[in-house]
Amino acid sequence: MEKRPRAGDGDGGGGEASGSVGGGLVDTLPEALLVEVVGRVGLEGACSAAASCRALRSAAGAALSSVTSLDLSEFPPTNAILNRILAGNDTLRSLTVNCSLLDDSAVAAIAKGSLHELSLLKCSSFSAFLFVAIGGRCTNLRSITLEMAISEGSESFAICRNSIAHIFKGCDYLENVSLKFPLLAPGFIDFDSLVPVIPGTIKVLLLQYVTNWQAKILFPVSPSLKTPFSDSLESLSLVLDIITDELITFITTSLSNLLELCLEDNPGSETDLHNDLSNIGLQAIGICKNLTHLSLTRGKQNCSSTFRRVNDFGILMLAEGCKKLQTIRLGGFSKVRDAGYAALLHSCKDLKKFEVSTASCLSDLTCLDLDETATKITEVRSIADSGLSSICHLSKLTLLDLAGSDITDAGLSAIGHGSCPISSLCLRGCRRITNNGIGSLLCGSGTINKTLVMLDIGNVPRISGCRAAS
Repeated sequence: MEKRPRAGDGDGGGGEASGSVGGGLVDTLPEALLVEVVGRVGLEGACSAAASCRALRSAAGAALSSVTSLDLSEFPPTNAILNRILAGNDTLRSLTVNCSLLDDSAVAAIAKGSLHELSLLKCSSFSAFLFVAIGGRCTNLRSITLEMAISEGSESFAICRNSIAHIFKGCDYLENVSLKFPLLAPGFIDFDSLVPVIPGTIKVLLLQYVTNWQAKILFPVSPSLKTPFSDSLESLSLVLDIITDELITFITTSLSNLLELCLEDNPGSETDLHNDLSNIGLQAIGICKNLTHLSLTRGKQNCSSTFRRVNDFGILMLAEGCKKLQTIRLGGFSKVRDAGYAALLHSCKDLKKFEVSTASCLSDLTCLDLDETATKITEVRSIADSGLSSICHLSKLTLLDLAGSDITDAGLSAIGHGSCPISSLCLRGCRRITNNGIGSLLCGSGTINKTLVMLDIGNVPRISGCRAAS
């Protein structure tokens, strides 16, 4: 589109285009000021400014050359764009890139010696050169995330399988490692050759997707076969084909300093009961006395299987051993009843977050006397009237998600007169509440009318006038 002269820019039709005049005015400003301003508008703003005039282009180049953290995960840059953005930058410490359009031509821009954190997402076109370059140049790297995209062929997975060890051989200070591969690529890493070169500095390890037998290679039970990171690892996250008692025993026996354990499995078919997680596995987790975060879930990508061998007794043994838990996330424990969950709430005095899904035997009885047990809980989801009377006095509860719950105006009245400092409340789909309940909630003598910031009342037919409020 042709640019028209602005009024007052010159005599008659002889005035300059606004872009030229703007450039002339900007040229009179100190370069240091331009660099400071452009450096504060973010990557998108800096690139837009660079296209307007020469002075801002120079300022954008100077600003980008001195950034220490860059996140390019929202859009996929091309090789040319990435090389242009990172050209001359020797101070970058943290880089996150969507690599779906990148290949080896961008490796020089990615593998910078100043990096401490590197996240490469949706990789599909790199050769072994990438891994060699990272291991050779990024010797100060503390954290690396490598995410492989789903590919039509298996060549990219084979390259990673044979080359990823180069990173561990060169990066002696690694503390955080995340390797994410699609579920379609089982067996992507040769653990037999990889384990010996993983540095003993690793504190956080995430592997997705890994088979049960591969995971057991990482955590041998025998002390004489301990891996280099057995004593340093504090956080472990695995996405597996199946969680078994044997695997959990391997993990808890091998990792003496574990603080966080997140295990998720996605069985391809209905699991064999004799090889599935049972109470024995939950008892083995209890060995980790210092555990503060626990997540055990079964996905539903391929089937609707649940942990049918775990009951209240297994949860009771877990609660007895792991009393320092602050975050608990359990999914797929269809045989566990109120007594089991209540035992966790009573034992874990420092509990802040408690999330349960796919629990057909769970009722509001779990929440009885919750205000006297788990006093540090900050988030609660899915409960009914009988449970609200127990949680409405939690002094640190800030988020309450009741979407789709079978609550009534009586439950809202209990919240309205309670002492919870709730800032976010979701009532979406609660079909039994009415305008009177909302009035009791917001006009009660409790704390919520002073702390509430967000209220979602969407899809509630008995409330007139609006769908959601905030």
